[in-house]
Amino acid sequence: MNCLSEEKMTYEKLADEEPHIGKLIRERLSENGQSISWLAKKVYCDRSNLYKKLQKKDIDTALLFRISTVLNYNFFNCYSATFMQCKAQNK
Repeated sequence: MNCLSEEKMTYEKLADEEPHIGKLIRERLSENGQSISWLAKKVYCDRSNLYKKLQKKDIDTALLFRISTVLNYNFFNCYSATFMQCKAQNK
């Protein structure tokens, strides 16, 4: 993780530090031997729509909450950990 100094910290630059949550979700599904189709049914989302959402770096929090609940994994912690690492490096 390479965080930026406070004077250079802009939203665009911080966005580069954010985890790619779609990739992390796909990795978790793979580890569990589960498919996007399976997850789509569990979170009441169209399979093709969910597939598109998981290609993105971020997704809306309501969907992330449902996915976290279904997969029994707190994906919000990925953001918290990144935030804390950046904060620590900027002291």
